[in-house]
Amino acid sequence: MSKDKKQKCCYIPERRGKVGGQAVLEGVMMKSGERVALTVRKDDGTKETKISKFVSIRKKNKFFNLPIVRGVVNFIEMMKLSFSTLNDSAEMLGIDEEMEETKFEKWLKKHFGKSVMDFIMLVAMVLGIALALFLFMFLPTFFTGLIERFTGDLGLWKSVIEGGFKVAIFVGYMLLVSLMKDIRRTFEFHGAEHKSIFCYEAGEELTVENVKKHSRFHPRCGTSFMFVMILLTIVVGLFITWENKLLRVAIKILLMPIVMGVGYEFLMYAGKHDNFLIRALSAPGLWMQRITTKEPDEEQIECAIMSLKAALPDEFPPEETGACTEEDGKDGENNTDATE
Repeated sequence: MSKDKKQKCCYIPERRGKVGGQAVLEGVMMKSGERVALTVRKDDGTKETKISKFVSIRKKNKFFNLPIVRGVVNFIEMMKLSFSTLNDSAEMLGIDEEMEETKFEKWLKKHFGKSVMDFIMLVAMVLGIALALFLFMFLPTFFTGLIERFTGDLGLWKSVIEGGFKVAIFVGYMLLVSLMKDIRRTFEFHGAEHKSIFCYEAGEELTVENVKKHSRFHPRCGTSFMFVMILLTIVVGLFITWENKLLRVAIKILLMPIVMGVGYEFLMYAGKHDNFLIRALSAPGLWMQRITTKEPDEEQIECAIMSLKAALPDEFPPEETGACTEEDGKDGENNTDATE
Protein backbone atom coordinates (compact mmCIF):
# COMPACT_ATOMS: atom_id res chain seq x y z
CA MET A 1 0.00 0.00 0.00
CA SER A 2 1.46 3.39 -1.00
CA LYS A 3 1.84 6.27 1.40
CA ASP A 4 -0.77 8.34 -0.41
CA LYS A 5 -3.39 5.62 -0.84
CA LYS A 6 -4.22 4.78 2.72
CA GLN A 7 -6.96 2.55 4.00
CA LYS A 8 -10.48 3.86 3.54
CA CYS A 9 -13.14 2.56 5.92
CA CYS A 10 -16.40 3.42 7.57
CA TYR A 11 -16.21 5.82 10.48
CA ILE A 12 -18.29 5.80 13.65
CA PRO A 13 -20.49 8.95 13.44
CA GLU A 14 -20.44 9.73 17.18
CA ARG A 15 -16.63 9.67 17.19
CA ARG A 16 -16.18 12.14 14.34
CA GLY A 17 -15.18 15.51 15.72
CA LYS A 18 -14.98 14.21 19.29
CA VAL A 19 -11.25 14.81 19.53
CA GLY A 20 -8.88 17.28 17.91
CA GLY A 21 -5.18 17.85 18.18
CA GLN A 22 -2.02 19.74 17.39
CA ALA A 23 1.62 18.88 16.79
CA VAL A 24 4.05 20.52 19.22
CA LEU A 25 7.80 20.39 19.89
CA GLU A 26 8.65 16.67 19.85
CA GLY A 27 5.11 15.65 20.66
CA VAL A 28 1.35 15.79 20.18
CA MET A 29 -1.47 17.53 22.01
CA MET A 30 -4.98 16.05 21.95
CA LYS A 31 -8.14 17.76 23.19
CA SER A 32 -11.56 16.28 23.88
CA GLY A 33 -14.14 18.46 25.58
CA GLU A 34 -12.42 20.27 28.44
CA ARG A 35 -9.57 17.77 28.76
CA VAL A 36 -6.20 18.47 27.14
CA ALA A 37 -3.46 15.83 26.95
CA LEU A 38 0.08 16.69 25.87
CA THR A 39 2.70 13.98 25.26
CA VAL A 40 6.32 14.69 24.34
CA ARG A 41 9.26 12.43 23.55
CA LYS A 42 12.41 13.37 25.45
CA ASP A 43 16.01 12.99 24.28
CA ASP A 44 16.43 9.81 26.31
CA GLY A 45 13.49 8.18 24.52
CA THR A 46 11.03 8.41 27.42
CA LYS A 47 7.58 9.90 26.88
CA GLU A 48 5.89 12.25 29.31
CA THR A 49 2.18 13.09 29.35
CA LYS A 50 0.71 16.22 30.91
CA ILE A 51 -3.03 16.52 31.55
CA SER A 52 -4.72 19.91 31.87
CA LYS A 53 -8.16 21.46 31.66
CA PHE A 54 -9.36 24.06 29.16
CA VAL A 55 -12.89 25.43 29.59
CA SER A 56 -14.21 27.36 26.59
CA ILE A 57 -16.11 30.59 27.12
CA ARG A 58 -18.74 28.99 24.87
CA LYS A 59 -19.71 26.85 27.87
CA LYS A 60 -20.39 29.94 29.97
CA ASN A 61 -22.33 32.13 27.54
CA LYS A 62 -24.81 30.89 24.92
CA PHE A 63 -24.11 33.89 22.68
CA PHE A 64 -20.58 32.66 22.00
CA ASN A 65 -21.99 29.33 20.83
CA LEU A 66 -24.10 30.81 18.03
CA PRO A 67 -23.17 29.81 14.44
CA ILE A 68 -20.45 32.05 12.96
CA VAL A 69 -19.75 33.60 16.40
CA ARG A 70 -18.47 30.26 17.71
CA GLY A 71 -16.00 30.10 14.84
CA VAL A 72 -14.40 33.40 15.85
CA VAL A 73 -14.33 32.36 19.51
CA ASN A 74 -12.83 28.99 18.60
CA PHE A 75 -10.08 30.64 16.53
CA ILE A 76 -9.06 32.95 19.39
CA GLU A 77 -9.17 30.17 21.98
CA MET A 78 -7.22 27.74 19.80
CA MET A 79 -4.56 30.40 19.22
CA LYS A 80 -4.24 30.81 22.98
CA LEU A 81 -4.19 27.04 23.55
CA SER A 82 -1.62 26.54 20.78
CA PHE A 83 0.84 29.01 22.30
CA SER A 84 0.24 27.54 25.75
CA THR A 85 0.89 23.94 24.66
CA LEU A 86 3.98 24.95 22.68
CA ASN A 87 5.32 26.60 25.82
CA ASP A 88 4.42 23.52 27.91
CA SER A 89 6.18 21.19 25.47
CA ALA A 90 9.33 23.35 25.64
CA GLU A 91 9.25 23.19 29.45
CA MET A 92 8.72 19.42 29.45
CA LEU A 93 11.70 19.02 27.13
CA GLY A 94 13.82 21.25 29.36
CA ILE A 95 14.50 23.74 26.58
CA ASP A 96 13.87 26.73 28.84
CA GLU A 97 16.36 25.41 31.40
CA GLU A 98 19.09 25.00 28.78
CA MET A 99 18.83 28.61 27.62
CA GLU A 100 20.34 31.39 29.73
CA GLU A 101 17.89 34.18 30.55
CA THR A 102 18.48 37.49 28.80
CA LYS A 103 18.38 40.82 30.65
CA PHE A 104 15.02 41.53 29.04
CA GLU A 105 13.59 38.21 30.28
CA LYS A 106 14.87 38.95 33.80
CA TRP A 107 13.24 42.39 33.63
CA LEU A 108 9.95 40.84 32.54
CA LYS A 109 10.01 38.33 35.41
CA LYS A 110 10.79 41.10 37.89
CA HIS A 111 7.88 43.26 36.75
CA PHE A 112 5.32 40.63 35.74
CA GLY A 113 6.21 37.70 38.01
CA LYS A 114 4.33 34.48 37.25
CA SER A 115 2.24 36.24 34.62
CA VAL A 116 5.31 36.80 32.44
CA MET A 117 4.46 33.82 30.21
CA ASP A 118 0.93 35.14 29.70
CA PHE A 119 2.45 38.46 28.65
CA ILE A 120 4.91 36.77 26.28
CA MET A 121 2.14 34.63 24.76
CA LEU A 122 -0.01 37.72 24.26
CA VAL A 123 2.83 39.55 22.51
CA ALA A 124 3.61 36.49 20.37
CA MET A 125 -0.06 36.16 19.42
CA VAL A 126 -0.33 39.84 18.46
CA LEU A 127 2.88 39.66 16.40
CA GLY A 128 1.66 36.46 14.73
CA ILE A 129 -1.64 38.08 13.75
CA ALA A 130 0.19 41.20 12.54
CA LEU A 131 2.49 39.09 10.36
CA ALA A 132 -0.48 37.17 8.94
CA LEU A 133 -2.29 40.42 8.09
CA PHE A 134 0.84 41.76 6.39
CA LEU A 135 1.45 38.58 4.36
CA PHE A 136 -2.14 37.75 3.42
CA MET A 137 -3.84 41.15 3.35
CA PHE A 138 -1.39 43.93 2.58
CA LEU A 139 1.10 42.19 0.26
CA PRO A 140 -1.48 40.61 -2.13
CA THR A 141 -3.28 43.98 -2.41
CA PHE A 142 0.04 45.76 -2.99
CA PHE A 143 1.20 43.30 -5.69
CA THR A 144 -2.17 43.42 -7.44
CA GLY A 145 -1.95 47.22 -7.43
CA LEU A 146 1.42 47.00 -9.19
CA ILE A 147 -0.12 44.83 -11.90
CA GLU A 148 -2.96 47.33 -12.37
CA ARG A 149 -0.40 50.04 -13.15
CA PHE A 150 0.36 48.19 -16.37
CA THR A 151 -3.02 46.62 -17.18
CA GLY A 152 -5.50 49.22 -15.94
CA ASP A 153 -8.51 48.38 -13.79
CA LEU A 154 -8.80 44.60 -13.32
CA GLY A 155 -12.44 44.69 -12.24
CA LEU A 156 -13.65 41.44 -10.71
CA TRP A 157 -10.32 39.79 -11.55
CA LYS A 158 -8.69 41.93 -8.86
CA SER A 159 -10.00 39.69 -6.07
CA VAL A 160 -9.05 36.52 -7.94
CA ILE A 161 -5.49 37.74 -8.53
CA GLU A 162 -5.18 38.80 -4.89
CA GLY A 163 -6.32 35.31 -3.93
CA GLY A 164 -3.69 33.83 -6.22
CA PHE A 165 -0.99 35.84 -4.46
CA LYS A 166 -2.32 34.67 -1.07
CA VAL A 167 -2.09 31.03 -2.15
CA ALA A 168 1.42 31.57 -3.57
CA ILE A 169 2.62 33.26 -0.36
CA PHE A 170 1.05 30.57 1.83
CA VAL A 171 2.48 27.67 -0.18
CA GLY A 172 5.87 29.35 -0.51
CA TYR A 173 6.07 30.06 3.21
CA MET A 174 5.15 26.49 4.15
CA LEU A 175 7.64 25.02 1.65
CA LEU A 176 10.35 27.27 3.05
CA VAL A 177 9.80 26.41 6.72
CA SER A 178 9.44 22.70 5.88
CA LEU A 179 13.13 22.72 4.93
CA MET A 180 14.03 23.32 8.59
CA LYS A 181 14.84 20.10 10.45
CA ASP A 182 12.84 20.92 13.59
CA ILE A 183 9.80 22.01 11.58
CA ARG A 184 9.94 18.82 9.51
CA ARG A 185 9.94 16.82 12.76
CA THR A 186 6.88 18.78 13.88
CA PHE A 187 5.18 18.03 10.55
CA GLU A 188 5.86 14.32 11.18
CA PHE A 189 4.14 14.57 14.57
CA HIS A 190 1.34 16.38 12.74
CA GLY A 191 0.96 13.34 10.50
CA ALA A 192 0.91 11.06 13.55
CA GLU A 193 -1.85 13.19 15.08
CA HIS A 194 -4.05 12.88 11.98
CA LYS A 195 -3.47 9.16 11.55
CA SER A 196 -4.29 8.34 15.17
CA ILE A 197 -7.50 10.42 15.08
CA PHE A 198 -8.57 8.65 11.88
CA CYS A 199 -7.88 5.29 13.53
CA TYR A 200 -9.95 6.26 16.57
CA GLU A 201 -12.83 7.55 14.42
CA ALA A 202 -12.80 4.26 12.52
CA GLY A 203 -13.35 2.36 15.76
CA GLU A 204 -10.13 0.40 15.43
CA GLU A 205 -7.82 -0.56 18.27
CA LEU A 206 -5.22 2.16 18.79
CA THR A 207 -2.04 0.30 17.93
CA VAL A 208 0.95 1.53 15.94
CA GLU A 209 0.23 -0.91 13.10
CA ASN A 210 -3.43 0.11 12.87
CA VAL A 211 -2.61 3.82 12.95
CA LYS A 212 0.00 3.41 10.20
CA LYS A 213 -2.70 2.23 7.77
CA HIS A 214 -4.61 5.50 7.89
CA SER A 215 -4.19 8.71 5.92
CA ARG A 216 -2.26 11.67 7.26
CA PHE A 217 -4.63 14.06 5.42
CA HIS A 218 -7.56 15.13 7.62
CA PRO A 219 -10.42 17.44 6.49
CA ARG A 220 -10.68 19.24 9.86
CA CYS A 221 -7.02 20.29 9.87
CA GLY A 222 -6.06 23.92 10.41
CA THR A 223 -4.27 23.82 7.05
CA SER A 224 -7.61 23.15 5.36
CA PHE A 225 -9.11 26.01 7.39
CA MET A 226 -6.47 28.39 6.00
CA PHE A 227 -7.30 27.41 2.43
CA VAL A 228 -11.03 27.77 3.03
CA MET A 229 -10.32 31.23 4.45
CA ILE A 230 -8.38 32.19 1.31
CA LEU A 231 -11.23 30.99 -0.95
CA LEU A 232 -13.77 32.92 1.12
CA THR A 233 -11.70 36.12 1.00
CA ILE A 234 -11.69 35.85 -2.81
CA VAL A 235 -15.50 35.72 -2.81
CA VAL A 236 -15.74 38.59 -0.32
CA GLY A 237 -13.25 40.61 -2.37
CA LEU A 238 -15.59 40.50 -5.37
CA PHE A 239 -17.94 42.83 -3.48
CA ILE A 240 -15.25 45.25 -2.31
CA THR A 241 -15.03 47.65 -5.24
CA TRP A 242 -13.18 50.57 -3.65
CA GLU A 243 -9.94 51.51 -5.44
CA ASN A 244 -8.12 52.84 -2.37
CA LYS A 245 -5.74 50.05 -1.32
CA LEU A 246 -5.68 50.91 2.38
CA LEU A 247 -9.48 51.10 2.44
CA ARG A 248 -9.73 47.70 0.74
CA VAL A 249 -7.39 46.17 3.32
CA ALA A 250 -9.25 47.85 6.20
CA ILE A 251 -12.63 46.55 5.01
CA LYS A 252 -11.23 43.03 4.59
CA ILE A 253 -9.85 43.12 8.13
CA LEU A 254 -13.24 44.23 9.47
CA LEU A 255 -14.91 41.35 7.61
CA MET A 256 -12.40 38.77 8.87
CA PRO A 257 -14.55 37.64 11.84
CA ILE A 258 -17.39 36.74 9.45
CA VAL A 259 -14.98 34.94 7.12
CA MET A 260 -13.51 33.02 10.10
CA GLY A 261 -16.98 32.06 11.29
CA VAL A 262 -18.14 30.81 7.90
CA GLY A 263 -14.85 28.93 7.39
CA TYR A 264 -15.22 27.22 10.77
CA GLU A 265 -18.81 26.15 10.03
CA PHE A 266 -17.71 24.69 6.69
CA LEU A 267 -14.81 22.82 8.27
CA MET A 268 -17.05 21.30 10.95
CA TYR A 269 -19.58 20.28 8.30
CA ALA A 270 -16.87 18.84 6.06
CA GLY A 271 -15.51 16.81 8.96
CA LYS A 272 -18.85 15.05 9.42
CA HIS A 273 -20.10 14.71 5.82
CA ASP A 274 -18.73 13.24 2.63
CA ASN A 275 -20.06 14.19 -0.80
CA PHE A 276 -18.69 15.45 -4.12
CA LEU A 277 -19.05 19.17 -3.29
CA ILE A 278 -17.37 18.78 0.10
CA ARG A 279 -14.53 16.74 -1.43
CA ALA A 280 -14.02 19.35 -4.17
CA LEU A 281 -13.94 22.29 -1.73
CA SER A 282 -11.72 20.39 0.71
CA ALA A 283 -9.26 19.23 -1.96
CA PRO A 284 -6.90 22.27 -1.89
CA GLY A 285 -6.50 22.06 1.89
CA LEU A 286 -5.93 18.31 1.78
CA TRP A 287 -3.36 18.79 -0.97
CA MET A 288 -1.59 21.40 1.16
CA GLN A 289 -1.27 18.83 3.93
CA ARG A 290 1.26 17.06 1.71
CA ILE A 291 3.55 19.85 2.88
CA THR A 292 2.36 20.39 6.47
CA THR A 293 2.24 16.68 7.38
CA LYS A 294 4.90 14.03 6.86
CA GLU A 295 4.92 10.27 7.41
CA PRO A 296 5.67 9.67 11.11
CA ASP A 297 7.87 6.99 12.63
CA GLU A 298 6.63 4.50 15.23
CA GLU A 299 7.72 6.54 18.26
CA GLN A 300 5.91 9.60 16.95
CA ILE A 301 2.78 7.50 16.46
CA GLU A 302 3.14 6.19 20.02
CA CYS A 303 3.18 9.80 21.29
CA ALA A 304 -0.03 10.55 19.40
CA ILE A 305 -1.71 7.39 20.72
CA MET A 306 -0.71 8.20 24.30
CA SER A 307 -2.15 11.71 24.02
CA LEU A 308 -5.35 10.54 22.38
CA LYS A 309 -6.00 7.91 25.05
CA ALA A 310 -5.18 10.35 27.84
CA ALA A 311 -7.66 12.85 26.39
CA LEU A 312 -10.45 10.23 26.55
CA PRO A 313 -10.31 8.76 30.08
CA ASP A 314 -13.89 7.43 29.89
CA GLU A 315 -12.93 5.20 26.97
CA PHE A 316 -9.33 4.53 27.96
CA PRO A 317 -9.02 4.35 31.79
CA PRO A 318 -5.83 5.96 33.17
CA GLU A 319 -4.76 2.69 34.82
CA GLU A 320 -4.67 1.11 31.35
CA THR A 321 -2.96 3.96 29.52
CA GLY A 322 -0.45 5.02 32.18
CA ALA A 323 -1.72 8.60 32.22
CA CYS A 324 -2.49 10.30 35.51
CA THR A 325 -6.00 11.29 36.45
CA GLU A 326 -6.92 14.95 36.51
CA GLU A 327 -6.95 16.75 39.82
CA ASP A 328 -9.28 19.52 40.91
CA GLY A 329 -8.10 23.03 40.17
CA LYS A 330 -8.78 26.23 38.32
CA ASP A 331 -9.62 26.25 34.63
CA GLY A 332 -6.51 25.74 32.56
CA GLU A 333 -4.28 25.37 35.62
CA ASN A 334 -4.83 21.86 36.92
CA ASN A 335 -2.43 19.34 35.47
CA THR A 336 -0.60 16.16 36.32
CA ASP A 337 2.20 14.28 34.69
CA ALA A 338 2.89 10.69 33.73
CA THR A 339 6.10 9.26 32.34
CA GLU A 340 6.60 6.13 30.28
